[in-house]
Amino acid sequence: MQTYLVGGAVRDRLLGEMTAERDWVVVGATPAELEAAGYRRVGRSFPVFLHPDTGEEYALARTERKTGPGYLGFEVCADPTVTLEEDLQRRDLTINAIAEAEDGQLIDPYGGQRDIADRVLRHVSDAFREDPVRILRVARFAARFRPFNFRIADETRELLSAMVAAGETSALVAERVWKETDRALGSEHPEVFFAVLRDCGALAVLYPELEALYGVPQPPKHHPEVDTGVHVMLALQQAARMGTSRQVRFAVLMHDLGKGTTAQAHWPSHPDHERRSLELVRLVSKRLGVPRRYRELAEHVACYHTLCHRAAELRPATTLKLLEGVDALRRPEMFAEFLLACEADARGRTGFEERPYPQAERLRRARAAAAAVRVEHLPNKNLAGPAVGDALREARCAAIAALGD
Repeated sequence: MQTYLVGGAVRDRLLGEMTAERDWVVVGATPAELEAAGYRRVGRSFPVFLHPDTGEEYALARTERKTGPGYLGFEVCADPTVTLEEDLQRRDLTINAIAEAEDGQLIDPYGGQRDIADRVLRHVSDAFREDPVRILRVARFAARFRPFNFRIADETRELLSAMVAAGETSALVAERVWKETDRALGSEHPEVFFAVLRDCGALAVLYPELEALYGVPQPPKHHPEVDTGVHVMLALQQAARMGTSRQVRFAVLMHDLGKGTTAQAHWPSHPDHERRSLELVRLVSKRLGVPRRYRELAEHVACYHTLCHRAAELRPATTLKLLEGVDALRRPEMFAEFLLACEADARGRTGFEERPYPQAERLRRARAAAAAVRVEHLPNKNLAGPAVGDALREARCAAIAALGD
């Protein structure tokens, strides 16, 4: 029995990056031998075990043969005769197909070290086409390694497009699409993930609502970049640059979906796009199983981002309506994220990247003023029922008005 460190831990060390997780492959062993040594089996589709002391994952070397559509249709062979080279050959990219022996020697049969040096994402073999999840993984790796200036090899780009054309993306389940999207949103350049998907045609299949934004114009006065799809990617880039959470980035990604359904007769303006964006956020979230925390923030941003941008023009009553709409009085942490998403939207325009966003501070002050007014502060103590709510709103509007400009 021989064990090798594989995958991301080896790749990241060669790139000079720290990695928290380590994965191991075991050659020349059986499940019974590992269990006898104290390893605990956790894999259902193929034999993966947890080390009795470290808890790290150890997988038996295996080969896979395609038997059906999608990424579940595989026949797995994990007997002791499977070699390390055969196991590495089934992996997605050459940079992930490098193993390290116990003595530190690197086993690199598919040129992963060369591709790391050349900054290339290249598939290991034609078996890549058998698993459509790899389309998403390549897009995610392109986003993650953009700071290192990695590019996708031409032959791999062609293979991605061929897989999409063959309908492989239709076999992807929502859970995997969301999982890879969420991980990509956490990268320094999440916009690259969607650019790769669009380049190979997968965006139109997985996120048709985003694909529909490209080619849709906006008023050049407010959006010098004009194209709505370009704007959304610029805004997402700004959200990442600002160091926002994944929830904020998802909200930014979704905020203008309604512009993709605007009738051409109205172009380049987009009346009522906020309502249509809200409907599409709910549709996408339901389809992909997006967590509630993400969905709620995205709904708030889709519905109220335009009002937020106009904060200086709003009457006190409209300002309070905005605050209540985004649940700012009860959930200040979500309100803070709402403001960040709106700021990323405002900065996601050509030439506006460094513009200050005073609307955020104005609305923070308004929220503080409104939240300071409580029922016990109302002068009339004899109110009951709906009258209490009306009086409270009136007092809060007065508090907001007292802030002035």
